[in-house]
Amino acid sequence: MILELTVENIAIIDRSSISLGPGFTAMTGETGAGKSLLIDAIALALGGRADSDLVRAGANKGSVSLLVDVSDLPDVLTKCAELGVEVEGGQLAVQRDVSAEGRSTVRLNGRPVSVGVLRELGVLLVDLHGQHDHQALLVSERQIEFLDAWIGSDVALLLGEVSDQYSVVEGSKRKLGALRTSRRDREQRVDMLQFQVQEIEAVGPVVGESDQLQTQIERLRHAERLKTVSSHALDILVENEGSALESLGTAVREFEGIVELDPTVEEILSQMREALAALQEGGRGLRNYAEGLELDPADLEQAAARLDSIKRLFRKYGDTEELVLRHLEESQGELANLTDGSASEEEIEERLFAEQIRLTELCDTLTELRKRKSVEFEGLVTSHARELAMEKAQFDVSFSSKPVEPNGADLVTFLFTANSGEPMRPLSRVASGGEISRVMLAIKVASAGRAGVPTLIFDEVDTGLSGRAAAVTAKKLEDLAAHYQVVVISHLPQIAARANTHFRIEKAIEGARTVTQVTLLTGEERLREVARMLAGEEIGESALANAREMVYGK
Repeated sequence: MILELTVENIAIIDRSSISLGPGFTAMTGETGAGKSLLIDAIALALGGRADSDLVRAGANKGSVSLLVDVSDLPDVLTKCAELGVEVEGGQLAVQRDVSAEGRSTVRLNGRPVSVGVLRELGVLLVDLHGQHDHQALLVSERQIEFLDAWIGSDVALLLGEVSDQYSVVEGSKRKLGALRTSRRDREQRVDMLQFQVQEIEAVGPVVGESDQLQTQIERLRHAERLKTVSSHALDILVENEGSALESLGTAVREFEGIVELDPTVEEILSQMREALAALQEGGRGLRNYAEGLELDPADLEQAAARLDSIKRLFRKYGDTEELVLRHLEESQGELANLTDGSASEEEIEERLFAEQIRLTELCDTLTELRKRKSVEFEGLVTSHARELAMEKAQFDVSFSSKPVEPNGADLVTFLFTANSGEPMRPLSRVASGGEISRVMLAIKVASAGRAGVPTLIFDEVDTGLSGRAAAVTAKKLEDLAAHYQVVVISHLPQIAARANTHFRIEKAIEGARTVTQVTLLTGEERLREVARMLAGEEIGESALANAREMVYGK
């Protein structure tokens, strides 16, 4: 669950910090006020694409920080432990900085990690549906993911077995193929793989090392100035005659001499002693920092050479340390297969045959589970869709076969009709934009409490809705918030009135700059915002009365 979101120097957002709690949060405001910018900021903090255009004009960098409660997310805690990220109190601080030149850095609880790692964690933290993200429902290859997410742990366990067995089969196929390759081709391949493995192992890249080296190089480049400034500060604060430390120490001693004359001085003296202790500690830290600054040009050359070596690997084997190391692992595996002469071709064929039978059995079991569970899934989604002002809606799950992949041998297609008497057709061919949004919402409500990440964010899920459909959608979102943290950007008063937390997002002029402001609304302010959504800028007593009934009479 997201606890806090802080955005600095992103587009027209100067600085905005909001606290989010459990339940249903609505964000409202005029079109163009910057509501979707907050969603873009959250996407950036979850590993989205970093673009220098996001950085506010005139700023050196933009940043987004998320404080997330992960105490009930074992997968996230396990991943953090693997990365060496300490999670205290169940809270994870995610910070993403983007420079005006487009460079991006990521920190988890202060520890640098790659953007790839951030993306892996992001999908476990937030399910973010932008204005066009419901289009995922229109891609047949993605529809099976919605069904599997609804089924939950039963299918997850089988998927793990299928994926593992698929890897076993593919490994045997590669080994068999390698043995069947002509000796000359095999030897040429061995030479190339040995060179690649040796080249990568000689450098020995570590995940996140390039970012750390870049930071180290910048520090070494400016070491002389850093040392000069820190040494000067040390002289002023601690070392010189008449330094701040000496003067404060004298003042403390003098006050110690008068404390018996006036006991009320004791509180002041205590504060001065604390300041003296802090200054002494700061002096020690500043001295250690200054002494630790190395001016040896050889260190800079060594770091630059190291970074050069890693970037050379990037050009050949992948854009990140993770991709380079994955290439190393794959090359080592293939090299082992090519140089392993202990198993005959016949033995591998026999083993492959048995492995393929096992994979087929697992896929058949997975298919049977999906088909059995899909009947209940169809009924729930249909029921929720009909409650969302599509009274004649019908939703079905169609199965067909495909070549075996790590997720099985099933191709799932969602069939849909919104009108009585109309034939069922693929969802992508018959549903309007508003209907797609409502089907997505119906699936999410059906999945509530069964699967999914703890936070759901909807950007304008109410597109194309009005009247009764809007009211029912608001109620569904409220029901969804009983199981998830739900954040909705909306233009509809029916949805805003159902929320238990309400923020208004608006543009303002500060100096000569346009900025986006986020305000928590309570009491009369919230009523006036709902009334504005009902009646426009001219808010009369009737609009206020309607707003009061919607907010407090729900």
